[in-house]
Amino acid sequence: MKHARKFATALAITAAATMALAGCGTNDNGGSGSSDNADETASLTFWHNGTGDKSQAFWTELVTAFNEQYPNVTINIQVVQNEEFDGKLQTAMAGNTTPDVFLQRGGGKLADMIDAQQVADITDSVNADVKSAMGVAMGLNTIDGKIYAMPMSFQPEGLWYNQDLFDKANITDTPTTLTEFNDTVSKLKAADIAPIALGAKDAWPAAHWFYSFALRECSQDTVANLTSDKTLDDPCWLKAFQDVQDLYNTQPFNDGFLTTVAQQGAGSASGLLANGQAAMELMGAWEPGVVGDLTPDKENLASLRFFSFPTIDGGQGDPTAMMAGSDGYSCSANAPEPACTDFLNFMGQKEWVEKYATAYSTLPARSDCSEVVTDPALQGALQAYSQAKYVSLWFDTLLGQDVGNAVNAEVVKILNGGSAADALAGMQAAVKAG
Repeated sequence: MKHARKFATALAITAAATMALAGCGTNDNGGSGSSDNADETASLTFWHNGTGDKSQAFWTELVTAFNEQYPNVTINIQVVQNEEFDGKLQTAMAGNTTPDVFLQRGGGKLADMIDAQQVADITDSVNADVKSAMGVAMGLNTIDGKIYAMPMSFQPEGLWYNQDLFDKANITDTPTTLTEFNDTVSKLKAADIAPIALGAKDAWPAAHWFYSFALRECSQDTVANLTSDKTLDDPCWLKAFQDVQDLYNTQPFNDGFLTTVAQQGAGSASGLLANGQAAMELMGAWEPGVVGDLTPDKENLASLRFFSFPTIDGGQGDPTAMMAGSDGYSCSANAPEPACTDFLNFMGQKEWVEKYATAYSTLPARSDCSEVVTDPALQGALQAYSQAKYVSLWFDTLLGQDVGNAVNAEVVKILNGGSAADALAGMQAAVKAG
């Protein structure tokens, strides 16, 4: 890779996950930035991807509260649709019009921003009590020991499913092995139910199947070396691509999945799950909120549940390992200070992390806030996370935007009739060129 950064590809999380289950404490020790800065005058542009009504209302409420303490700091909010966000941000950075505050995904994408001198090192500006409460989520926003974003959520991945449709297909137990998963797909098809919703037009949802298969097929060390391995010659990578091809051959996806978008509107993959037109979707822990925004009443789907990605017989990966990410928020390198980091510290308070998790229907980044997780599907994800030996950040995030997008495209080719061998060759070429 063009950047040689030290960031966690596979994080051991058992202890941190146990902490996350401890629940919220009674003291709000989150801090809110220095009151000495209350008279500062500044204007900040802020980009986020929360297109839902609840997420937009959250940011309006937070900015209003922030302005009560910092009345002379203006926050100009711009909402950018998730699938457009990375490209639009990359264009802004290339044109030196980077927003002052923006959604941060971490990994190689963050490393590229550091190399381009477009993101601020906030290590010495984050309140100590906020750092201590963030745990693993803070680690996903740290490179070379330096912090570059304030995490607000932690998002382990797995299968989100509609219990009502499972009941209709007489599926009494969620699958734990790949064999059982394939049997579940067969039962759903026999009941005339689309087993899996997939928005392959956006590429990354399809690629997540490869990521999770690789996490089962490859050892933790092999996954951890993904960003430095130029050869990808471990047989597990080909096996993971072959698993995608084998899954595709069972025809488990919704009709027209290659032209279906991920999360935009009722006809998207998440919309199909939200409206009972497909039974499952592989996603991170943002899924309940996204699905909730797409139900007819814009409320969380009461029958939504979660199970971990199935194990694979003979796979080298730990059967509890999970893919995961974190929504963090960064300051640009040229953002007005201390206004920008005051804003990040404010949002990192316990109160606002809890409200973020509620508004987005996701898991809170702080380890003292799990009491707000009341949605049954999210509780299932949190329980699986607590048992995971390690997590890996999404591969396209780890590899950086250009290489990551190339890998995602190779997975889509498999779902359009391509071969596992050709996909691996394409991934090897992309990694070598990157």
